[in-house]
Amino acid sequence: MHAAEFRRCLVELDVAAIRRLHAHVAPHLPAPASDREALISLHHARTQAAVVPDRLRFYSHRWLLDNGYPSGLPDMLKPRAEREYPAVAAAVGVSYNARSSILAPIVPLVRRSMEAAVLEADADGKLLDTPHVRQRMKEARSTTIEKLVGLKIE
Repeated sequence: MHAAEFRRCLVELDVAAIRRLHAHVAPHLPAPASDREALISLHHARTQAAVVPDRLRFYSHRWLLDNGYPSGLPDMLKPRAEREYPAVAAAVGVSYNARSSILAPIVPLVRRSMEAAVLEADADGKLLDTPHVRQRMKEARSTTIEKLVGLKIE
């Protein structure tokens, strides 16, 4: 009787309904303390439930991993899930080349300061904020060149 409603809640990720259903069916068992906990539980249950379509199981697998939670997806399905919902990877290119052979020795130092600026932006959670990262790299380049050579770069 309740199985169909549980399945519907899994498929639709209906947090409010699953909390009501849990309170009705199993009031003696610990319930999720918040909607967020219920959503996490639904996603995890979805990865394990063979009655849920694979596409939805794969989505929940990716959602859990992206939010820092373990997935319950069976190992044999993980390669298919990764193809359907691949992980997004952020990347930043750092390049600095001296126009003059006189400045060539400082190239590695300038590049390292720019790399450090990127790592700081990542630590601040702003790696995907392109204008912020670009500005931090530009400032690091200018500051390093000014300190090493005494040239003010804009």
